[in-house]
Amino acid sequence: MDSSATPAPPALPLARVAANAVGFQIGWFACVVGAASGYAAWGAAIAVQLLALHAAFAPRPAAELRLMLAAVAVGMVWDSALAATGVVQYHAGVWLEGAAPYWIGVLWALFAATLNQSLRWLRRRPLLGLVFGAVGGPLSFWAGQRLGAASFPNTPLALAVLSVGWALLMPALAHLACRLDEAPAAGEPQPSHA
Repeated sequence: MDSSATPAPPALPLARVAANAVGFQIGWFACVVGAASGYAAWGAAIAVQLLALHAAFAPRPAAELRLMLAAVAVGMVWDSALAATGVVQYHAGVWLEGAAPYWIGVLWALFAATLNQSLRWLRRRPLLGLVFGAVGGPLSFWAGQRLGAASFPNTPLALAVLSVGWALLMPALAHLACRLDEAPAAGEPQPSHA
């Protein structure tokens, strides 16, 4: 047996994983339906409360907050590029022309909150993450535009661009989640590599 291999992280309780997945779905619907119906701020506020609960009960709150902030930064740059090029058009919550709306940033934080919980199984499987991102990312956007939160001027182009982007972003963020989750917290002893 290879003693240098990194041991798999302990499995999380099923109730915790399920609560995380359900919380993500509630937050997603709050943001998307809120934006589609003209209540983007209300939807985002509900999702932010779910994020606060997540952070409060996370085993490593500081690492979770860093992950969420990193995902928001990356996601807002990516989605703003989509908005600026006209690949995706958003209908509510846009504060700056050509930028993604604030509720999209909240969705990125919600997504990040799944990476060490309900999507934890993707963390050490980059190829599976690539496939999951290539399919799941565009499906999420397609559902959002069907609900009226956004639109695609050219649907095949939008779905293709989203697929490529999410195929890259999903495994990258899953890797970041793993690194932040496994990094020693302040005051913890550094692992020995003897």
